[in-house]
Amino acid sequence: MQQPDVVPETQSIPFWQAFLFWLKLGFISFGGPAGQIAVMHQELVEQKRWISEKRFLHALNYCMLLPGPEAQQLATYIGWLMHRTVGALVAGILFFLPSLFILILLSWVYIQFGDVPIIAGLFYGIKPAVTAIVFHATYKIGHRTLKNKFLWLIASAAFIAIFFFKIPFPIIILSAAILGYLTSKKYPHLFAQQTAHTNSAKSYGTAVIDDDTPPPSHAIFRWANLFKILIIAGLLWCVPILILSLTLGWQHTYTQMAWFFTKAALLTFGGAYAVLPYVYQGAIENYGWLSPTQMIDGLALGESTPGPLIMVVAFVGFLGAFNAAVLGTEHLFLAGAIGAVIVTWFTFLFSFVFILAGAPVIESTHNQLKFTAPLTAITAAVVGVILNLALFFGYHVLWPNGFEQGFNFEAALMTLAALIALFKFQINVLYVIFASALCGLMLYLL
Repeated sequence: MQQPDVVPETQSIPFWQAFLFWLKLGFISFGGPAGQIAVMHQELVEQKRWISEKRFLHALNYCMLLPGPEAQQLATYIGWLMHRTVGALVAGILFFLPSLFILILLSWVYIQFGDVPIIAGLFYGIKPAVTAIVFHATYKIGHRTLKNKFLWLIASAAFIAIFFFKIPFPIIILSAAILGYLTSKKYPHLFAQQTAHTNSAKSYGTAVIDDDTPPPSHAIFRWANLFKILIIAGLLWCVPILILSLTLGWQHTYTQMAWFFTKAALLTFGGAYAVLPYVYQGAIENYGWLSPTQMIDGLALGESTPGPLIMVVAFVGFLGAFNAAVLGTEHLFLAGAIGAVIVTWFTFLFSFVFILAGAPVIESTHNQLKFTAPLTAITAAVVGVILNLALFFGYHVLWPNGFEQGFNFEAALMTLAALIALFKFQINVLYVIFASALCGLMLYLL
């Protein structure tokens, strides 16, 4: 039987038209993963009709199960489906590139002018908002994931493990995955229908890549293509690591950043909020690259700029290299910028590998419980870990100088107001941050 030669989508969707869309998306993608996915759905599924909702959600289900930023991976997947590897690279890189440049600039401004009363006042108000946002994220992920008592038990155990016993994040994640896999063998119903998005019957009309459009030739799985992708990815990871190790040494800040964010990229299932506990545990407690207060400020910058929230790692890389003065006191900005680029490279490299290597399989297969159950258990554990992060932020905001120095009632009131705005009125995160920043500025100046 002749192999269908289906490449109509590459002819029907002009490459440069898609390029301009991905570029625009990089500058307007506020609101975290949910907002970014909603924008892509509205533009690609509802308006442009480049891809059907069923194909869109099938790709999204896969991206939701991967470690790393699911919205950026979804853009990479759709770019790959439309225009091969070059489409994947364009969509995936443009998703975070504007954010990288913006955060490098904002990180420098933060360090140079963070003590100026106006800037300090803005951040004084932003910190309570960020604390409320992380609590809200814990609720949203928990509401979506914890569908039965067993998953609640996993989340509780993960919280106890990291809060009371300081067990490393990777061990918690690995334990949850093993538990999920073993439990699914005997009790598969505990993990049934746990994918984050299910197919919708709603139709917006015929799409270029429609429900019954056969996969294009480049989307058919081939072992040779898989090996080629893995070899190239291995080189793109090994060569920078070797250069850093041989020229600077394994213990150098840049080399340790490359290694640490490689692990972060591979271990953090559940999106950006899942990577934050791992980053704070390593960057603050283990390496001392930045302080808890600076981490909260970095998250505020990440929330208020376009691009994936995981780009807060660029702030961590900038401050870590800047604080260590790795290139000497006369090249502090350059040191910070290189640190931001290094952590961004090692954070996003594997997102492209997961899509380019795995998408051909996903295009021809459906989810299987033996794969989804461990990932569902991991997501449940992530809920407990993020709750620990929320309490960590809350402590440093409400007791900035420790318990012995007293409670910050102003910060508590702003945190409560932000929680009400998010939970009761479902106000956009950006508006909450903006309002809190203004309140903080007024309080600080008064």
